[in-house]
Amino acid sequence: MLNFVHDIPTRYYFGEGQISNLAGELSRFGKNVLLTYGGGSVKRSGLYDTIMDILNGHDFKVTELNGIDPNPRITSVREGVRLCKENGVDVILAVGGGSTIDCSKAIACGFYWEGDDLWDMIRNPGRNMKALPLVDILTLSATGSEFDPFGVISNMETNEKLGVPLCYPSVSICDPTYTFSVPAYHTAAGSADIMSHIIEGYFSRTDDSDLADGMCETILKSVMKNCPVALKDPSNYSARANLMHNSSIACSHITEYGKQGTMWPCHGMEHELSAFYDITHGVGLAILTPRWMRFILAKDPTVTGRFARFARNVIGLEGNDDAALAKEGIDALEAYFASTGIPMKLSELGIGEEHFSEMADHANKINHLELAYVPLTNEDIVEIFRASL
Repeated sequence: MLNFVHDIPTRYYFGEGQISNLAGELSRFGKNVLLTYGGGSVKRSGLYDTIMDILNGHDFKVTELNGIDPNPRITSVREGVRLCKENGVDVILAVGGGSTIDCSKAIACGFYWEGDDLWDMIRNPGRNMKALPLVDILTLSATGSEFDPFGVISNMETNEKLGVPLCYPSVSICDPTYTFSVPAYHTAAGSADIMSHIIEGYFSRTDDSDLADGMCETILKSVMKNCPVALKDPSNYSARANLMHNSSIACSHITEYGKQGTMWPCHGMEHELSAFYDITHGVGLAILTPRWMRFILAKDPTVTGRFARFARNVIGLEGNDDAALAKEGIDALEAYFASTGIPMKLSELGIGEEHFSEMADHANKINHLELAYVPLTNEDIVEIFRASL
């Protein structure tokens, strides 16, 4: 078990009705707010009106930035920074899922960035960057951005999607009832994203970090239990609450404490797909993960024991033949993803292999997948992409 540091400064309000703390928390930072959100779901659900009633009732000045895309663009970051500077914003209030929160993190840091181009900030973020305070109200269980410092920003002009350390939210308000209206497709895709955050760190060369591995296995089983319930009964509070809590912990790196890093290869590969094709992140991960698993199991049989453990402790399979269990566990995971109704082939998303070599080269340069759990060459990555067609 390796050394680690725990430092998560976010104040985390979990449960129904926690929006009652919004005005008091915002007031700690000032009265001038940039309100960020995505499409129309925040307004259709009535959450926007609730928030505006609170802000107007406590004399906050509000500037709005809406229309943040599911794969947030650097163009939205630039516009947000402009609005903050022109309106003397004290604090950002992000309402939505991980995309809105990620974009808001970049805006918070971009406010103080001294360079001329904010894309340079994404390409080369500094450590412990100064940032405006950020408060978020979560409406989608998926990325874990409400409880981690990372942001993923896309530049559609350069076909780049980069995940970088930016800043932690100062406060996160996580009310499961705000996810009741999330459509089935995005519930399933978000759940796949949660599972990928766990899988990326679970398959590590460290085998004696018992607490981390046990947490990983519990979260994976919880998602596989509660996602189907939420798909069938979208207003089931217990299912939505468990998915939301799973989301926050899964990307906090708590589940990787004491373990050797893995470079998160599926995320590195999926970011390339999203950069070129603007696909839903969780869907891309669900497609890639079983193919990556089969590839590395065949390339390096020394990982068989870890896959057999996954099959026994997560999938619930039994048997003494580790090699057979490893393959059966992967098949069962793929079948689970398919059962949630999301696409399971890249070809279903209109993706061909015309950019695979370019994407593989960029994924390795940015994410150093030669250092992954099982090292991947450019040729390996292309083969995984092709197996996913």
